[in-house]
Amino acid sequence: MIIAGGLLLLFGLLALGVPVGFSMAFAGIGGLLMAGQAAVLTGVLASAPLASVTSFEMITVPMFLLMAEFVLLSGIADDLFKAAAAFLGRVPGGLGMATALAGAGFGAICGTSTASAATLASTSLPAMIRQGYAPDMAAGVVAISGTLSMLLPTSIALIVFGLLAEVDIGKLLIGGLIPAMLVTLTIMATVLLLALMHPERAPAAGRVPWAERLRLLRRVGPMLVLFSGVTGVIYSGLATPPEASAIGALGAFMLAAAKGRINRGSVIHALRRAAHGTCMIAMIIMGAILFGYFLTLSHVTQDLLAWVGGLDVSRWIIIILILVGYVILGSFMDQMAILVLTVPVVIPLIRSLGFDPVWFGILKIVTAEVGMITPPIGLNCYIVARYSGCPAEEVFRGTWPHFIAHLIAIAILLAFPDLVLWLPSRIGM
Repeated sequence: MIIAGGLLLLFGLLALGVPVGFSMAFAGIGGLLMAGQAAVLTGVLASAPLASVTSFEMITVPMFLLMAEFVLLSGIADDLFKAAAAFLGRVPGGLGMATALAGAGFGAICGTSTASAATLASTSLPAMIRQGYAPDMAAGVVAISGTLSMLLPTSIALIVFGLLAEVDIGKLLIGGLIPAMLVTLTIMATVLLLALMHPERAPAAGRVPWAERLRLLRRVGPMLVLFSGVTGVIYSGLATPPEASAIGALGAFMLAAAKGRINRGSVIHALRRAAHGTCMIAMIIMGAILFGYFLTLSHVTQDLLAWVGGLDVSRWIIIILILVGYVILGSFMDQMAILVLTVPVVIPLIRSLGFDPVWFGILKIVTAEVGMITPPIGLNCYIVARYSGCPAEEVFRGTWPHFIAHLIAIAILLAFPDLVLWLPSRIGM
């Protein structure tokens, strides 16, 4: 009854539009009070929230957010798409495939799916429409390409997962590299297949001279160096993720300065936006900690472990059911809310089944990418609709082929765990 009361309070607050961090904090406090744990609540409030957001790993969040702001300020996203389009434009569906590559490149130094989708919607989508692409096809590839930032180093979602699950953040960030390549290739293959089936919906672009291609490559070269530097120092063990994030923020600042975009107003704007994002994530983590104490003292996790342990089914059936549940949740809940609601409960179960939490974390994020394009919530689809002027239903229609392709990618990662775990196992070697 107490558990039901706490959950009812949580979902009631979420339904009223209260931010997820505050909803979880109030539900956790209310649940502990209903359980008669006022003394425990006092002790938890005195130490746990502060401890959860003052860890060294937490520095990664504001630094990567600041890095993203300076990258946006530099205007590099447009150059990324132009460079990819110059090489792929003549291929059937080439501009769509260039959008996927631009999404991967920009996501590698951005870290937030919404910012990536918004940027692609204002750069690559107009170019595809001018080329004669069907609006739903163009909008669909932009929406799905924006999700790639969730898998690549600088991913805020992976960092939050690592903080909540107490998993090595460096291994998570490196573990997402090969799956990100797989997903990028999956998007490109889907676009190519659609273009071959319906050439009139994705006409090829004209040939770009090699001199122009090389000029565009030189323009995006500093961004590639920045991404390689941030990833390389983590992989080699020369720097921890927080240290690498600080290097990335400095590099992005220098990139924006080299483009002539740095002034007092732009720096203050970037700092303010990074601070706002950091405060939001810190509140989410504090709320998750408070709600996690309520779940622990209510024995929800222990009871779930005991129940699953008594099931006479393969552990692979359980992991598939968990992922199916994530797809369903993603269709009507915000992905950050899903993370903080489920990770404290699911991770002990994953460990008890003998699965690697790094592998599961990557699978969870790839599944979250599906949720970003699934109606009725599908946040990336609404962002693309807002920035492009396309009707939301048109964007959703264009994402369905990518929804199916993403499920195939998830199946591959399920069947071959080493695609996720090989690189993390070699960190610092």
